[in-house]
Amino acid sequence: MTAMSGQVWVSLISVGGVVLGGLLSYLVQHRTQLSAERAEQQRQQITLSEARRAEQLALLERFIDVGAAAERAAFSRPDEWNETQDWYLTTQDVMNRLWVAERLIRIQFPLPVHNSARAYSLDLNRTVWEGLPDGESVRDYLENNRLAFLDAARSVMG
Repeated sequence: MTAMSGQVWVSLISVGGVVLGGLLSYLVQHRTQLSAERAEQQRQQITLSEARRAEQLALLERFIDVGAAAERAAFSRPDEWNETQDWYLTTQDVMNRLWVAERLIRIQFPLPVHNSARAYSLDLNRTVWEGLPDGESVRDYLENNRLAFLDAARSVMG
């Protein structure tokens, strides 16, 4: 009976070791899987952040480019013009593109950036279509809101 009892204990210890080893193996595999899933989520988040930043930079470049074109239109504004002149047709296209770019800024950026882009756009619109009083400089009139926009964009992109 003691020999049988010893064999039972050896079998039980052996089965217990297998169960314990299986449990430890499961726990290690589970932790490894969780760690891999977290690493994949972080990688996807980084990829998404980089893509969003690239979109934002492209949008800023677009807005700045069309803003510069609108400034050139303001500088070249004739004293008198009508809706059939080349200046008007070109400027109308530029101002439409500025309007679209400004709305896209609202979608892609926080409101402080959009608000500064909007103020700059409104200044450009006024300068292009209404002109400025004699003695006022286009560059000086646009400078404050242009710089406010660039500063707001930099703070978000930094």
